[in-house]
Amino acid sequence: MAEFQPVLTARWGDPEAATLHGYERTGGYQALRKALSMDPAAVIEEVKSSGLRGRGGAGFPTGTKWSFIPQDTGKPVYVVVNFDESEPGTFNNRELIERDPHQLVEGAIICAYAVRCRTAFVYCRGEFVWPGTVLERAIAEAYEAGYLGKDILGSGFDLDVILHRGAGAYICGEETALLESLEGFRGQPRLRPPFPAVEGLYRSPTVINNVETLSCVPHIIDRGARWFASIGAGKSTGPGIFSVSGKVNRPGNYEAPMGTTARELIEGHAGGVRDGKRVKAWTPGGSSTPLLTAEHLDVQMGFDEVQAAGSLLGTKAMIVLDERDCVVDAVLRFTQFYAHESCGKCTPCREGTWWMTRVLRRVEQGRGRMEDIDLMQTVGQNMLFKSFCALADGAVSPIDSSIKYFRDEYEEHVRLGRCPLREESPRLEAASARSGGTTGALAQVLPEGIEVELGEVLG
Repeated sequence: MAEFQPVLTARWGDPEAATLHGYERTGGYQALRKALSMDPAAVIEEVKSSGLRGRGGAGFPTGTKWSFIPQDTGKPVYVVVNFDESEPGTFNNRELIERDPHQLVEGAIICAYAVRCRTAFVYCRGEFVWPGTVLERAIAEAYEAGYLGKDILGSGFDLDVILHRGAGAYICGEETALLESLEGFRGQPRLRPPFPAVEGLYRSPTVINNVETLSCVPHIIDRGARWFASIGAGKSTGPGIFSVSGKVNRPGNYEAPMGTTARELIEGHAGGVRDGKRVKAWTPGGSSTPLLTAEHLDVQMGFDEVQAAGSLLGTKAMIVLDERDCVVDAVLRFTQFYAHESCGKCTPCREGTWWMTRVLRRVEQGRGRMEDIDLMQTVGQNMLFKSFCALADGAVSPIDSSIKYFRDEYEEHVRLGRCPLREESPRLEAASARSGGTTGALAQVLPEGIEVELGEVLG
């Protein structure tokens, strides 16, 4: 097999890659010229044939999504680029924009042409101040060069692209909540059906794709669907950018064929675990995907392969924990995030994430009970598939999977009254330091399982 040559990150070493001149010098916008000479339906078929699946988490076939857009409604068609990228551990879209923004712009224009859209929006996460500035400059350059605006390259095709900066909310990474925010409302998910392809932005047919998905499109049109499909494994075709973070020597974004094993990504690309330690657990697609263990390192990082292993590929964000990490503490941090970011629309999610956090904190602080472990699983079952969006499901995933693989660690927390990886619970230790060493005495007089923070009691 030929050595893999970078595709999406090929220009990252070029200091001029983020400029229009640098992009054109390396073949940029040639795919757009080719697409404009094709029938829009032929462009969709080419993307379909490539096997490209959405890189934003769900892995839905991109060309199929485009083909769902009706053309006889009398309403305008919109394209929306999801550049919210709010999943913990995910940072590949941000770097794609910072280093090669015109790749996305070209992909978005081709997408708009294929679905006969005249106005496209890029929804940029509020915290992405610099990436948003880079993208704003690239859009302006594209207008100036005639790649955007009226009669693009003399084709008769018109397109305007509008950059919209969000306020920064995890829930706005969910496509219907993103649409609500884009319309000026509070970011909360919509009930589906109808799906965005039929009633999306302003209740009009809408295509929503993330940055990495659309960045693949120019390469498919330029080199052909067969070439793209020859990369990857099974039904996960093409290259992918994997965000690897946590206890690795070289955290960062690494491009590799879809289906590359987790071991190769962690031990090869990311340089292995720090200090020669072993992998304890890792997420395949960000904190909302079920944890896997060292026994799963040879799983291929493809949508179907990861699902068969008991998790989800998600955004391809690999957070690595080593043997020194407390799984209970890590899962508590994940759950606190989801409790904070829940929009509050759905009772199972709003109340469930809050209660999960309380029970997990109790266990981590050494005040847990053995029945708390089963209690968390029961609460999780009352949350799964009972909300408008998948935030609740994502919050349950790390809890259920960690209990499945590390139940003994939860039980040790309860049995010892502290984290087994530390001599004393760090929060109890901090409270003790503030109180002059009275934490232990106070803990003895508090009723078992009382829901208070010792730090708050001690002032």
